[in-house]
Amino acid sequence: MKYNTLGKSDLQISEIAFGCMSLGENALENTFLVHRALEKGINFFDTADLYNHGDNEVQLGLALKGKRDKAVIATKVGNQWKADKSSWDWNPSKEYILRSVDESLRRLGTDYIDLYQLHGGMMEDPIDETIAAFEQLQQAGKIRYYGISSIRPNVIREYIKRSNIVSVMMQYSLLDRRPEESCLELLKSNNIGVLARGGVAKGLLAGKHPESYLNYDAAAVAKAALAIANISGKGRTLAQTALRFVLHQPAIAAAVVGIRTQNQLEEAAGVFTSAALTPQEINALQQAIQPSFYDQHR
Repeated sequence: MKYNTLGKSDLQISEIAFGCMSLGENALENTFLVHRALEKGINFFDTADLYNHGDNEVQLGLALKGKRDKAVIATKVGNQWKADKSSWDWNPSKEYILRSVDESLRRLGTDYIDLYQLHGGMMEDPIDETIAAFEQLQQAGKIRYYGISSIRPNVIREYIKRSNIVSVMMQYSLLDRRPEESCLELLKSNNIGVLARGGVAKGLLAGKHPESYLNYDAAAVAKAALAIANISGKGRTLAQTALRFVLHQPAIAAAVVGIRTQNQLEEAAGVFTSAALTPQEINALQQAIQPSFYDQHR
């Protein structure tokens, strides 16, 4: 497995990260998958207090019991469940973040979080107050580093200017190249690592029947999927080819892959040993579909 330093931090994270959102509720199965991931060299696990009303953090904590020192744990905060658990409200306040971290620590069964991320963000937020909360938690030793999970260029620019974030999680794939326009190079130049999610575009780049995606119609999606298929083989599956496209960007520290089964795990872990894309293959993929651009939050 290849490891990259996450931005300005000293965290060494595997280039393929385990997206825990897909985990089920069977603790034995989850423990097997997490332990197998560690065996394969995957050391970065991403969860959130939002997932399954916090139980996702519980499942990850149970799976890592006795192996905490082998893992880099990332979780997120900012979405507050309503009392009846029917939906959630956005709450980036300092008071809520300071309260929520203790609950995440308890559920994860750890006394520190390696990377604590704001799970969203808007220009209307009390950004300086939010940053102050993360800085306070870092000084207290409850978190090692902090970042944000956002696709909004205007929000990202504010956090670059005002904070000490080490990472930004954002969606990026052949079917979502919006970050190329204004985010990837900006983050790289500021030594902020990108955690890319959605690399197989909900499976559309890995064999799922074409359907509309973002501003692309089914025909355009099919064209992108065909381009992936045309350069797969040679020891690369469709999903591995799609993830290799993501990882060719130098700004990206890790591709976060949702994993629920052992087959998915083995395929994801196999990205590292699969053949890297050649410049010609990257160009063929880029030419297969016109990149889209952010039309809001610019």
